[in-house]
Amino acid sequence: MPSLNRTLCHILPLMLLCQPATAQDAAPPAEPPFTSIQPGDFAIAGSLSNSWADFENDGDLDLVVSLKGGDIRLYRNDNGTFVNVGPELGLPTSGPEMRGVAWGDYDGDGWIDLLGGATMPGEQSLVFRNEGGRKFTNVAPELGLTIPNRSARQTSWVDYDNDGDLDVYAANRIGPNSLYRNDKGKFVQVLAGTGVSDSRPTVGACWFDYNRDGFLDVFLANQSGAADALWRNNGDGSFTDVAPELGLDNPGRSKEEGGVGCAVGDYDNDGYLDLFVPNYGVNALYHNNGDGTFTNVAKEMGVGIDNHAVGAVWGDYDNDGYLDLYVTSYHGPRDQQQPRDSLFHNEAGKGFRQVLAETSQLNVGDHGVQWVDYDRDGALDLSVMRGYTSQGGHFLFHNDLDRAAARRSLSVTLLDAKGRFTRMGAEVRLYDKAGKILATRQLSTGDGYNSENAAPLHFGLKTTDAVKVEVTWMSRKGRKIQTLPNVDPAKYAGKSLVIRER
Repeated sequence: MPSLNRTLCHILPLMLLCQPATAQDAAPPAEPPFTSIQPGDFAIAGSLSNSWADFENDGDLDLVVSLKGGDIRLYRNDNGTFVNVGPELGLPTSGPEMRGVAWGDYDGDGWIDLLGGATMPGEQSLVFRNEGGRKFTNVAPELGLTIPNRSARQTSWVDYDNDGDLDVYAANRIGPNSLYRNDKGKFVQVLAGTGVSDSRPTVGACWFDYNRDGFLDVFLANQSGAADALWRNNGDGSFTDVAPELGLDNPGRSKEEGGVGCAVGDYDNDGYLDLFVPNYGVNALYHNNGDGTFTNVAKEMGVGIDNHAVGAVWGDYDNDGYLDLYVTSYHGPRDQQQPRDSLFHNEAGKGFRQVLAETSQLNVGDHGVQWVDYDRDGALDLSVMRGYTSQGGHFLFHNDLDRAAARRSLSVTLLDAKGRFTRMGAEVRLYDKAGKILATRQLSTGDGYNSENAAPLHFGLKTTDAVKVEVTWMSRKGRKIQTLPNVDPAKYAGKSLVIRER
């Protein structure tokens, strides 16, 4: 006699009972618990850029926010309370709008500096040298980094030539993109003939070593119907656009469509960095196949929606060992835009599920977004910008993950051999005692849109067992591996495992 299940499978009205469950079929996880932090202080319209770093080297992360009116606010983290110290430290309170705000130690003095990319052509970008955490001085003219006649929507500190110091890349909405080589503390624009000075309207740039040849390549998200680009770093100072042959160019879009931001992360823990591209149009999720090719899996993974997406960031907010994805989006006519954000929970690398209701308190973003553990409790908090309408602001939400789950994490800080923050693009992988890969992270070069994060790398863990930590540095000799065996995550609760390049 056939089994009950087999009988049901022959009854047409009940056929769905026999179908395998997918990530999208399962009951939705509850929206994660978050608490809004200092909402009265942060409710300032026109908030655009979102960048975190420890500017005073006191061990906690501070926040810089740029506003439409030219105000660059620097919120010092005083044990979890944020105080705007920008004016007293020399940052502007008005002036040209800056969207491409990014942190990097360009002069290697151990104090992280701040770059502000001017939004409008005719305005000059700014570089604020950090004077020992006590003040900031604009040195852009003397460095050759005013980036004239451009619209720098996303800026990146990145060592593209692996010579040990930070260069600058400006993704420009108007005018060709700009690459500046750091030449002993002065910056020289790399000639357009190298290929990377893309003239398409670029608003997002993500650097990562997609083909594992030891040199950082750059993906460009382009607007106004232009095809996207992936410029392969040839290692000799030149670049080649390989997006068409790899299927990453997304051609044939209307003028109203285009890429906006981008985010790099290993969502399925196979050791290879994948790429998410939020679009005006259908979002793309490019799975890295591990052989230098990619496959767009956005639809089957549940993130291929048309939601007028802007920014995106990967982060394991529930410490289950898999990267989740936050995407800022908006809808509505000009000057009446309303957020329509998504928090996609990662279902063990097999799919994603939206866990935000439209009425969620987290549904407030339309520009930059970052995950950051600002209070070092082991759980990622959410920092998100809203630039449109008078209801805008910069929002910070504390992750109220239970203490046991928060302790299942490891924070990793990467520094060069001299203890400086200059190794953007380096990769970290964790392995269990059996040698199985647990997770991969990359030190940010400015993922997302109007966002950058000079924060420690965060790993959520399923257990608190010891792990092997493997760092991949980009060097003149290619990819260089450094390994730390038997790292006990509990030893680094409330602080970060600091690894210097050797």
